[in-house]
Order: sequence, then C-alpha cells, then structure tokens
Amino acid sequence: MTKQRIYLDHIAGTPIKPEVLQAMLPFLEEHFGNPASIHHHGEVPQDALFRSREQVARLIGAETEEIIFTSCGTESNNLALKGAALNQIHEKKHLVISSIEHYSVMYAAKALEQFGFAISLVPVDALGRVDPDAVRGALRPDTAVVSVMLANNEVGTIQPLAEIARCTRAGGILLHTDAVAATGRIPVNVGELGVDLLSLSANQFGGPKGAAALFCRKGVQLWPLFHGGGQEDGRRTGTENVAGIVGMGKAAELTMAALEERTHTCHRLEKLLMREISDRIDEVRFNGDPNNHLPGLVNVSISYVEGEALLLHMDMRGISVAGASACMSITAKASHVLEAMGALGDGAIGTLLFTMDQENTEEEIHKSVDTLSQVVTMLRAMSPLYGQHKA
Repeated sequence: MTKQRIYLDHIAGTPIKPEVLQAMLPFLEEHFGNPASIHHHGEVPQDALFRSREQVARLIGAETEEIIFTSCGTESNNLALKGAALNQIHEKKHLVISSIEHYSVMYAAKALEQFGFAISLVPVDALGRVDPDAVRGALRPDTAVVSVMLANNEVGTIQPLAEIARCTRAGGILLHTDAVAATGRIPVNVGELGVDLLSLSANQFGGPKGAAALFCRKGVQLWPLFHGGGQEDGRRTGTENVAGIVGMGKAAELTMAALEERTHTCHRLEKLLMREISDRIDEVRFNGDPNNHLPGLVNVSISYVEGEALLLHMDMRGISVAGASACMSITAKASHVLEAMGALGDGAIGTLLFTMDQENTEEEIHKSVDTLSQVVTMLRAMSPLYGQHKA
C-alpha cells in the first residue's frame, strides 16, 4: 500500500476540486471548438467564457468587462506593470514597488529600466508591512505605476492597500496589487481596496494551473504584451484556454460559497501548528505579522539547522512543505522577503513555509510536527554550533 503523503504547500498550488474538473471535461472533449469561430462549434465555448468571466468578476467585486484572462499570476503581473507603464512611457517613467514583491513584479520592473524607467523600492518593517507614508514619500510627478502586493506569499503579511490607494489616487497614479496569494484565502474586493489593477490565479483556490486573470479597471489603458488576433479586447490576444478558464470560473464560484469555512479551518490549523512547534522545538521564530496575515500560512525559522536539509528530510518522511517562495526554491537562494524584513539572522537558520487548506486535518498537523521535531533533533545532533550553544 502506498504511504499517504501530507501536503502542506498550498501556496504553491491547490488540488483541483472535483466539481472544477467535471466542469472542465466537456471542454476537453465534445466542446473543443475555438470561441473565436462564428459557426456552431464556437458557440458553446464562447458562452462558457462569458459565464466564467462573470464568476471571476463576482469573486473580487469587479465588473465582467474588467476581467482579462491570462495563463498565470506571473503573466498577469507582467501585463499589469509593463502594460500600464509602457502605455504612459511618453509622459511618465517612474515606478514604485515594495521590497517584498514576487519576482514576477521585481523582474518586470527591472526589465522596464531598459526603456528608461526609474524604480523606487519601498522598504518594509520587521513584520513585512509597507508603510503608506513611505509610498507617499516615494511618489514623483512622473510616477506611472505603484505595485504593492495585497498579501505576501512567503510570510503572509497583509498590506494596507486602501490607505496606499488614497495616496496614489490623489496623485492620479495607477495602483496594481498582486493578489495571487490572497484571493480565495481572504475577502478581496477591488472597490474597497481602491486598486486599478489586480492579479489572481486559479491554482490558489481549487482551480487548474494555466488559468489566471488580471482585473483592469474601466478606463485604464494597457500596452499589450502580445499582438495578434485581438482576443480579450486586444489586451491579451491569443486563443483562450477555454477548459482552464471554465475551471477557474467554477473554482471562483465554489470559493465564494466556502470562503468563511475555509478561513475558519485554516486559522484553527495554523494556531495548532504554531502552538505545537513552540511546545516541541526551542530556538524558533515565526515570521510575518501575527495579527494581520493570511490564514493557514506559517513561516517559521529554526536556529542551528540548514534549510535545504530540513526540507529534504521532511520530504523523505512524506511531508510536503516549502522552504521559500515556490517559484525560486530550486535556486536555493536566501529569501529576499526575509532579507528585506531583516529576518535572515546570523549562522545556521533554516526556514520552512507551511500552508494549510480545508482538506488538512488536525491529525496531519500532529504528525507533521512530530516529524519536524525528529528531523530538527537529528540535524542539531550533527551541528557543532548547536553543541556550543547548549554547552
């Protein structure tokens, strides 16, 4: 019998819900037509795209025509930042982003430097919070776009977007937020946030990989990354991933219905995990804002152990967790988020990221902490630093 693994890395991707898969299957089988076709085979896919656009719009409090379908959160972030900036290139050539943005925002901004854009990086405090006054202080007459993520994908800290939006709106500056980690875990409403652009991805709330969206407020113009057939009103041209988009729409609908329950379950499991780690393992530190963070996300640094060794030994014992941002884990780089927070520390400190969801159980949490305790004890027994510390 195959040993049952425990999955605690939902920030990297959530399992597709059965109802989502069932909604997608017809568009992989009988309804295979291109939605751009004006004959019979294009009608059902075209109608499905419209329904899915409505479902995604409702999830974030947007209007249907404000939703642009993309392939992933990275593409949404690139379209938002590059599209909004390049559309203003003759008038404004300055960008403001926070120091803990996802790499798809960081590198998109870096790429815009080649077109003459200047970048101001806004710092965060020790809890990973962006100060709206710091954003206000970074604004210039030629600022085109500000990008501050709604919630960080590594430490979970939720940012004061509504306050930041008041700063940008006063200056007539576009505000983008990467809400990929947040959408589906906390209520997200574009009107309440006051943002002009917002990125979200289906694989964060029970939908398929390969389907995502960008909210673009009516009146906001984007320079398209792709040119061709004119789909998505010319803002994201190319044949649509109909099955994936249908899955995203269904996942959005299910998420709206279950959001309160999901949030409650994740909070309960998160508290249990943190309590057990604190009781079983010494020399640990939890990263992020303890009072304002994504439910079910626990980022913990453990002294006198090495991060990659922690991750590998947990994996060998059947526990799937993350060591840093999933997009960068194969590079084994230190977390730029923890670095910006001043939380890297000195010496051997290993950091793990646990992200839980509704299907996780208290039994899985108990087993995971048992395993983590055993791994930490084993690794510290081989560490001369820990021996010196205990001497």
